[in-house]
Amino acid sequence: MAKLRKKKKTKSKKRKTPFTHQYDTSHFFNRELSWLEFNSRVLNEARDSRTPLLERFRFLSIYTSNLDEFVMKRVGGLKRQIESGYNYKSVDGLSAEEQLMLVKEFITKDNREQEIIFTQLVKDLEKENITLVNWKELKVNEKNFCNDYFIKNIYPILTPLSVDPGKPFPFISNLSLSLGIYLEHPVENEKIFSRVKIPEVANSWIEIPDPDVGKKLISGIDIIKENLHHLYRGMKILDVMPFRVTRNADWEHDDEDTEDLLELIEEAINERRLQEPIRIEVLKKYNSEMLKYLIDELELAEGDIYFYDSQLDFLSFFSLADVDCPHLKHKDWRPVTPSVFQRNNIFETIKEKDRLVHHPYDNFGSTVERFITQAAEDSNVLSIKMTLYRTGDNSPFIKALIRAAEDGKQVVCLIELKARFDEKRNIYWAKKMEQAGVHVVYGVMGLKTHTKISMVVRKEASGELLQYTHIATGNYNNKTAKLYTDYGIFTIDPRLNSEVNEVFNYLTGSSLKMDYKELLVAPINAKSTFIMRIKEQEKKAKAGNNVRIVAKMNSMEDVAISDALYKASEAGVKIILLVRGFCCLRPGVKGLSSNIKVISVIGRFLEHSRVFFFSDGKSDWSGDYYIGSADWMHRNMHGRVEVMTPVYLEESKIKMADFLQVILDDERSAWDLQENGNYIQRSGENKTGTHQVMMRKTLEELQTTDL
Repeated sequence: MAKLRKKKKTKSKKRKTPFTHQYDTSHFFNRELSWLEFNSRVLNEARDSRTPLLERFRFLSIYTSNLDEFVMKRVGGLKRQIESGYNYKSVDGLSAEEQLMLVKEFITKDNREQEIIFTQLVKDLEKENITLVNWKELKVNEKNFCNDYFIKNIYPILTPLSVDPGKPFPFISNLSLSLGIYLEHPVENEKIFSRVKIPEVANSWIEIPDPDVGKKLISGIDIIKENLHHLYRGMKILDVMPFRVTRNADWEHDDEDTEDLLELIEEAINERRLQEPIRIEVLKKYNSEMLKYLIDELELAEGDIYFYDSQLDFLSFFSLADVDCPHLKHKDWRPVTPSVFQRNNIFETIKEKDRLVHHPYDNFGSTVERFITQAAEDSNVLSIKMTLYRTGDNSPFIKALIRAAEDGKQVVCLIELKARFDEKRNIYWAKKMEQAGVHVVYGVMGLKTHTKISMVVRKEASGELLQYTHIATGNYNNKTAKLYTDYGIFTIDPRLNSEVNEVFNYLTGSSLKMDYKELLVAPINAKSTFIMRIKEQEKKAKAGNNVRIVAKMNSMEDVAISDALYKASEAGVKIILLVRGFCCLRPGVKGLSSNIKVISVIGRFLEHSRVFFFSDGKSDWSGDYYIGSADWMHRNMHGRVEVMTPVYLEESKIKMADFLQVILDDERSAWDLQENGNYIQRSGENKTGTHQVMMRKTLEELQTTDL
């Protein structure tokens, strides 16, 4: 059997060890293991019988999708550390080798649990008259249907790639599900290896017409396996083995090595495609000879193999979750348009007072999208500036910016090319906008632009030029806005507008403004201000005041902020951290963090909003509020451009306080982090979770609000 001559691995450039200060490693959890704890909570949504049945299949897919990204980036990073001699230990004192061992154990345990859950869910589906079948269970007419489906819908897009003296071992693309095949030539009796990549469109569940049952579905992979003879006519198929390969996505590059950021990112995309494999997934019933051949060709080790009992295509359950059975899904939710946004002119609405919106409860399209699209159409608008991080396909924002530029408006868009896994899409749209006359900026060298801000300059009837600003916690992405919870604020407040304008000058020009008074801007004053506010609470507590901090974010990792919180906790400050994902801070430890609680909410929507509250001691929710784009992570504070804004309007503060209290009261979808690193779910059987409560409250508010 012919083999491709192996290429020597190129060693990555040795990284500089980051500066660290002295701290006690026992005060912190491991970031990687804490993230895996988060994904276990996601997996629990598939286990939890209170979750609608088809949604439980969706969570099986989400678990896998999350894990794929973790392996690409975090496992890839650990492997790169070992390869390059990068000896920096984790915040809890573990080496890269130690972390890899623990990560493998954790993933193996959860993958096993995922398969147990899947087996039970299949049985639960059968009770609903929905059956997942394999080829052997099909009747003759059903097999004929599948064969016809294959010829019409799958066969034309398959490409068999065999290895022989004239054909090298094929490139196995990242996260591709493949069939490894051993063939035998009928005359030469030579064993040949071949590979068929399963296209994404075929990695789904196909419904088989059958009037005698409710629904019967079969995996597209099963159909392909049974029709491989169409691809290898005259050849004998000896064995077929599904496998899946993951490549390293921990790509780093020194920005100073190139003057062209666009060129740098395009190079990164190409290099990531060719990054070394770091994981192969196979079924436990595998061909040992073929597996050895694959790991040799892919230059993998035994520890890079992950085994499964019955399934490799958990991502296909996204299609299964879309089966037309409304009673097995969440009840449909249609975001509402707040009454004040139902007027014709959105600028008049914003001019009256600051407007706070909360997605996906408030409609993203009729508020945020409309802000930009109406600005593009309004002849009185002179300029539009905005940042785009994850744009999404067919973005209405980009279309609006292009239209505005073509109409002669001054349009500036900072599009972050380094948004991981969205680079290719962002490059495409950046070029489209440039062609239309939009002034496109590709970010700041050495930093990711993660802030979510936009500004419209409009000439009013009085002749005054007025600035309208939107500052948000989430991306300008109309698809994720239906799934992620995020806050945004519209304002004409000159205190904020003048500083947002300075941020744009920093992003597009060379402004070195350092004295922001209102906004918290990373990497300039955000971290120092947060630590200052924490220390202020500490002083108040020592003086006998009853004060607290409530901070909501996606992830918590920054050591300096954690140290400040520890000191504030022991001074008597009551601290509640609402952290959806991983948290390296250790709560509830006597003498260290006895006044700190950490809560994670996992449910129908992804909790994405960042909210920071510092009480003034007058009442539970009286004090200062901030919203913005940054988590309390080192990368957000030092390696990204972020903007957090204070919330001034009292009625907006009341709404935010109400939402935070709903989370604190959640007995359905909230988890409490223990001092040993474990999470315990609040198990109120008949309780309603945060998202259900907020949907109900949103509808009630709409019904009671006068237009």
